[in-house]
Amino acid sequence: MGLTSALNTSLNGLALNETTIDVLGNNIANANTTGFKASNVQFATQLSRTLSVGSRPTASDGGTNPRQIGLGANVSAIVKDFSQGSITNSTSPSDLAVEGDGLFILDGPSGNVYSRNGNFTLNSASTLVNADGLHVQGYGIDEDFNLVTTQLTDIQIPLGELNVAERTSNVELNGALYPGGDVGANGALVTSDAMTDSSSGGAANAGSLLVDLVDSGANALFPVGETVSFGGRKGGRTQTPQSMTIEATSTVQDLMDLIQGALGIHSGGTVPADGNTGTNPGVTITGAGELQILGNRGTANDINVATSDLTVTNGALIEPTSLAFQKSETAVGESAVTDFVVFDSLGEPLTVRMSSYLESSTPSSTTFRYFFESDDDSDLSTVLGDGTITFDGEGQLVGDGVRTFSIDRNSTAAISPMQIQVDFSNVSGLSSGGSILGLESQDGSAPGTLTSFVTDETGVINGIFDNGVIRTLGQVTLARFSNTQGLIEAGGSNYMEGVGSGPPFIVTPGSLGAGTVRSGAIELSNTDVGRNLVDLIVASTNYRGNARVIGSVQTLVDELLVLGR
Repeated sequence: MGLTSALNTSLNGLALNETTIDVLGNNIANANTTGFKASNVQFATQLSRTLSVGSRPTASDGGTNPRQIGLGANVSAIVKDFSQGSITNSTSPSDLAVEGDGLFILDGPSGNVYSRNGNFTLNSASTLVNADGLHVQGYGIDEDFNLVTTQLTDIQIPLGELNVAERTSNVELNGALYPGGDVGANGALVTSDAMTDSSSGGAANAGSLLVDLVDSGANALFPVGETVSFGGRKGGRTQTPQSMTIEATSTVQDLMDLIQGALGIHSGGTVPADGNTGTNPGVTITGAGELQILGNRGTANDINVATSDLTVTNGALIEPTSLAFQKSETAVGESAVTDFVVFDSLGEPLTVRMSSYLESSTPSSTTFRYFFESDDDSDLSTVLGDGTITFDGEGQLVGDGVRTFSIDRNSTAAISPMQIQVDFSNVSGLSSGGSILGLESQDGSAPGTLTSFVTDETGVINGIFDNGVIRTLGQVTLARFSNTQGLIEAGGSNYMEGVGSGPPFIVTPGSLGAGTVRSGAIELSNTDVGRNLVDLIVASTNYRGNARVIGSVQTLVDELLVLGR
């Protein structure tokens, strides 16, 4: 019985050490496997053969201890070492490494699998995948580049394919406005020749039809079906002509609106009336049938109109009307003007003109009125908005200096209206002489193409476009398990959920102990080759020891056989 038991015990020992050598060999073989987690074998004794259970002490006997002979050992567990492996930099921005306990989530053929191997690449569909083509899972984005955190999806990074433009929302201006200049008292006043309404024989009025207007020589001014255009100059700049088709129902009021819009004359609201005439700026018609153009104050808004600025087009022939214009007043007032470019939601550049003039000056403060205009506004008028900014006696801006105007883009597919905030906080009310304004910054951009990306420590993937715009493209998520040892290896450095692991907790990097993510890096195997080699020597020695026991038992059996002859 004893020899047979020794044989079985030693045979069991051989099997245990073979298992140990298998595990150590696997560890060493995967010393260069990205994200590999080494294992170690744990032994436990098996049941023992009890020869005596012992006895209690008595008055005359001290008692005896149990006498047992062990029946060897068995494998109690093969434990994965999920400790952090060393992290090294790689040359690919798509490579990721986890610093912590989380695992990447991959979409496998039979469901999600989990891995520490972050060697990821982009496939032909611009999807983030591992070496086996499994899709990395995370949060996607909506059409406005906002993360959608309600479900996991494949991570898309369409390099060279995705285009985006940045709509301008904020503009910062700089410069200095001269408080010692002339206060704007009046605008330019321009008057046209008189027009007669042929249908009534009297002077033209706002309701007169354009097709009925004649000049002093009874010549028709605006034939039906032709196109009338108006340009003019303001502040020495030629205005972009505005046009309209003359219809049978077109009136003088339509023509006045055309002229006022083309010249960008601001009227109504808080815009003050002219200091000389006492009337609001704009285009009106006198009782004598004359068009009267009254511009805004400030030298930057001084208006000049020539006969050639009002034209009628018949086919390819463009001819000026016979109406002449006379200028009787010139705009005055310390002024500054600047042009700057903003971008709509499609990335189209829009030119905005800003002018200002000194509206009032007191010993303790100065107030400047500003005007915004743009030829790219969808409306017939180029007027966008106006307002005032005030400086105290030290030239400091009073208030936060933030103002708003809007541009209509109804004639395009862009978002409309387009609201823009203008920050005047960098404009000074101190100047040694003369006013100047300029653009310091604006946050819009023309269309750009996705050229690169970077992943931050929370797993958020930020796409970088060649126009300088940065947009969120998605977020890599991680999984945590209550019992990581309960995971089942699925090959390819992947794990599956096991009955003992518990369900996965889906978290974002940097939260709930999942660890953070490093971009452009990989986690090396945590195999300790030196220690594994030492353990291999120990296992080999134990194997030989068990084999020696079997050899000894064989010798004893041989002796018994000799005695039986």
